[in-house]
Amino acid sequence: MIINWYPGHMAKAKRLIQENLKIIDVVIELVDARIPMSSTNPMIKSLIGDKPSVVVLNKADLADPAVTAQWLAYYNAQKGVTAVALSCKKPGDVAKVVGLCRPLAPHRNDRLKPLRMMIMGIPNVGKSTLMNALLKKRVAKVGDEPAVTKSQQAIDLSPTASLIDTPGMMWPKIEHDSDGYMLAASHAIGRNAVIDEAVANFLGGLLLGRYPALVAARYKLDVSGLDGPGLVEAVARRRGCLLKGGGLDIEKASLVLLQDYRDGALGRVSLETPTTRQAMMEAHAAEMAARAAAKAAGEVDDAAPDEVPPAE
Repeated sequence: MIINWYPGHMAKAKRLIQENLKIIDVVIELVDARIPMSSTNPMIKSLIGDKPSVVVLNKADLADPAVTAQWLAYYNAQKGVTAVALSCKKPGDVAKVVGLCRPLAPHRNDRLKPLRMMIMGIPNVGKSTLMNALLKKRVAKVGDEPAVTKSQQAIDLSPTASLIDTPGMMWPKIEHDSDGYMLAASHAIGRNAVIDEAVANFLGGLLLGRYPALVAARYKLDVSGLDGPGLVEAVARRRGCLLKGGGLDIEKASLVLLQDYRDGALGRVSLETPTTRQAMMEAHAAEMAARAAAKAAGEVDDAAPDEVPPAE
């Protein structure tokens, strides 16, 4: 299953962002702490260029803290980037964000030259929640569905700081299958673009490989020997997800597993690390090189893979 999701309003969002970036001092990019690179829109880097940025690893309270520490080291080693892990639902965490932005634009710090910031990120990563928390009131619509915000709005945080919130923006083609599955599992992609069972199968395989004890504890299962589809079936039996006639309701069980991950009911888990990301990219590069060599040799491969990719 190839996952891509690029509703029409996102192209408009890109144009609005390009227009407003000219007057922005610092970009605040939100990513999901459980899948930082998979939830990074590759277009953002090209849009902002050398403009300084603060990368907020949101939903850090749901992510594996040891893995989050690795990601913070990765981001903070990059020029012009400051990274912080937090939960946008915690006011104390959110209060740190503007303070991290100010040193990146020290010339913009008074009433005549207020600091101008822009929030960017993919759908359902917490941009509106961050904006509401910064303002201490509800000004942006929040929902547990991707693409809730479809328009751009500018707000004065104080006499010396202003903020522009932007709609969640995906990119036209998700290059890596595993990214699409992790995004879908984390609810950054609309359900109309995915098959829940396939996403749950992928997620199950990943969780069994990295957090088998958490899975076993959550569902009171012996997970030895299980793969992703086997886990979904086991969840169906354990939770009584049955069809009329007694068959397993795999769709319902898939949603149980996905929702447990999204809510943090399984515990604090991260689906990718800097190491697994590098390994995936290297494997992808080797695959592309092999395809190029096969094409040069006149070999033809018309097969279009549609199965769930192996867990990293």
